[in-house]
Amino acid sequence: MIDSFLRYLEYERRYSTHTIQSYQIDLQQFESFLTSIDSNLFPAKVSYGHVRAWIISLVEDGLQPTSVNRKVATLKSYFKFLLQREEISSNPTQRLQPLKVSKRLPQFAKEEDLNRLLDGTQFEDSFQGTRDKLILEMLYGTGMRRAELIGLKDSDVNRSGQQIKVLGKRNKERVIPVHQGIIKLVETYQTYRQEKFGSTEHGLLIVTDKGKPCYPALIYRTVEKYLGTVVSLDKKSPHILRHTYATHLLNNGADLNAVKDLLGHSSLAATQVYTHNSLEKLKRVFDQAHPKA
Repeated sequence: MIDSFLRYLEYERRYSTHTIQSYQIDLQQFESFLTSIDSNLFPAKVSYGHVRAWIISLVEDGLQPTSVNRKVATLKSYFKFLLQREEISSNPTQRLQPLKVSKRLPQFAKEEDLNRLLDGTQFEDSFQGTRDKLILEMLYGTGMRRAELIGLKDSDVNRSGQQIKVLGKRNKERVIPVHQGIIKLVETYQTYRQEKFGSTEHGLLIVTDKGKPCYPALIYRTVEKYLGTVVSLDKKSPHILRHTYATHLLNNGADLNAVKDLLGHSSLAATQVYTHNSLEKLKRVFDQAHPKA
């Protein structure tokens, strides 16, 4: 039934490959746990007690509450799927509640650090150097996710309108305005790419050193390499540049709803986490400027 559920996610819900792989891993881990108890438990005989025992074992193994909650969400979706198809008579996850998670503010780089990186770093005057800079400029200049950048096509870049069309989660499209500098950088990069590889069948914007479609590790390594030269953050991932994009927009007066649309969030709640950073800046301004502070 796991295979049927994964096909449902792929073809009916249109989840990304990365998300489906995460669901698959979670369910396989749960199945292994059940097998260690009784090989005949899965799935019709699974009870609330079995699910709760798995959650306890995850916590005891030191798994963070956010990761446990993600696995709980996977189980809820899976057993709801089974119930709808009458494979089970009751849902053993119905009473499950998510674990409490302490709120952590997203990490981000300072404006001066990003300016120093993008304007002060000497990128090689080559295909690789231009591609590396384009990766950084795209992530910070649009706030798009790593997977969205990997899937970006040449045809998604509107040069005259200075806009980029992004295909986000759940196949939702959004249009992001960009500055002229990114458009010029795209053109320079495409010239280098054409000289090195000629035309490509896949039509993707970012390619590897061999002209093949880009992959997640390449984006991660590129960001980590360059970001590490200007910041001392614990993480130096592509998502840090997305956090930085949102934080800098809000710090400079952008409307919260506008930032929500730019990021491709489905609800305002996901965007509001960035307001904490903006409030900290407002407090500093108040302390410095108000006579009674």
